[in-house]
Amino acid sequence: MRAPRRVGTGTNQEAVRRHNLGTVLRHVHRSGQLSRAELTRRMGLNRSTIAALTGELETLGITERTGPAQEPGERQGAGRPSTGVRLAETGPYVIAVDLTVDHATVARVGLGGRIQQRAHATTAGLAEAWQVGAAVATLIRQVVADAAPAAPLVGIGIAVPGLVRRSDGLIRLAPNLEWHDVSFSSVVLAALGVDIPIVVANDADLGALAEHERGAGVGIDDLVYISGQVGVGAGIIAGGHPLEGVGGYAGEIGHLRFDPSGRPCHCGSVGCWETAVGGHAIAEAIGCSAEKVAQLPEHLMALTSAPPELRLIGSDIGRGLASIVNAFNPQLVVLGGYFSSLFPLVRDDIMSGLSGAAMTATVESVTVSLPCLGDDSVLLGAAEAALEPLLVDPVGSVGAALLDVPARLAG
Repeated sequence: MRAPRRVGTGTNQEAVRRHNLGTVLRHVHRSGQLSRAELTRRMGLNRSTIAALTGELETLGITERTGPAQEPGERQGAGRPSTGVRLAETGPYVIAVDLTVDHATVARVGLGGRIQQRAHATTAGLAEAWQVGAAVATLIRQVVADAAPAAPLVGIGIAVPGLVRRSDGLIRLAPNLEWHDVSFSSVVLAALGVDIPIVVANDADLGALAEHERGAGVGIDDLVYISGQVGVGAGIIAGGHPLEGVGGYAGEIGHLRFDPSGRPCHCGSVGCWETAVGGHAIAEAIGCSAEKVAQLPEHLMALTSAPPELRLIGSDIGRGLASIVNAFNPQLVVLGGYFSSLFPLVRDDIMSGLSGAAMTATVESVTVSLPCLGDDSVLLGAAEAALEPLLVDPVGSVGAALLDVPARLAG
C-alpha cells in the first residue's frame, strides 16, 4: 500500500502552509481533541500560526472550536486558557470495506476513526468480481443514506484477502476468492456510477496499520498483525513503517511451506501453513461444516474447552509463528480474525509451539496479544488508508470531494 505523495516543505510558502495544515489535522485525527497550546508545543510553531491553521480547518468544515481545553496532566497556569480544537461532527468521511471470502462489511467512517454507520452482507455464492462489487455498492448506498448532504466523501478504502499490487491496487491473486488480476476498484466505481479516490490493499496490511495507529500497537514500532481467516496473512510494521516488498506482496505467510506432505492449497502449492491452521482446518477440528466457516467465532466462543484436534492446530499456529518471530523479531504479534476467538481456548498450545520452535533471543522479546480494535482492525485500517490523502492535503482533498453523496448515489 503506497502512501500518497506528501506535499513538499521547501521554500514555497503555499506548500509549507499545506504541509503544516495536514500535520495539525493528523494530530487532531489521532487524539480527537487537542488544545491550541498543545499543538503549538508539538509542532514548534508560534501561537498565531497555529491559530491561523486551525481557523482554516474550521473554515473547511473539518474541525471546530471548543471551549478552553486542558491536556491530561497539564497544570493550569496564569493567563487565558487555550482554546480547544476537535473534529467536526459533520466533517469529511470515507467509506471502508472489509471483504472476506464469504462476507462484506461496509462502514461510513469519520476522522478520528469514528464509525458512523455500517452494513453487512453475505457474498457466499457470488463467484464473479462484478457480482461482489455490485453487493458492495449496495452496502455503500446503505451506509451513506443518512449522511449529511454537505459532509464531503473524500475516498473509499477496500481490504481484500489477497496479493494487491502496490502501484495501482490491482488484485493479482486472491486464491480463496479465485480471483486473478482483478481491478476491483474499477468494478466498484462502475457499480456506484461515481468517480472518487479509491484504494485497495491487503487485509492484513490494513489490520497492522490500524492496530499500530489506534490499537494494541500504539507506540510500538515493530509488530506483526496476523489475519487468520479462511486464509492466513500478515501485515508487518518494521521500524515504524509498513514492510510491503517491491510489489506490495510481502506478508503472505499463509503460503509458507509448513508440511511438504500436507494438503493441496488454493494457491497451487502443497502443505502451506494456512491449510493446517486456516478457517477450514479449524472448522474441521470442531465438526463445523465448511459452509459455516463464517460462523466460526460463534462456534469457538461456545466451547468450554478445546478438543485434541483444536489443540493440535494451536500448536501448529505457535510453530508457524516461530518462523515469523525468527524472521522479523517483532515486539508484538497481534492475532486477528478467527485466531482471536481461538486464542483463549489454545493459548498454552500456541505459546508452547512458539517457544519450542523460536530462537530464545527472539521469543524473549515478543508479546502475543489480541487486537484492541476487536473485529474492526481491518475495517478501520481501510478507513485510515482512504483518509491519508486528506491528512496530507486537507485543502486539495476537500476541494475534490464528492458532495451531496446520498442524492448522487440514489440517482
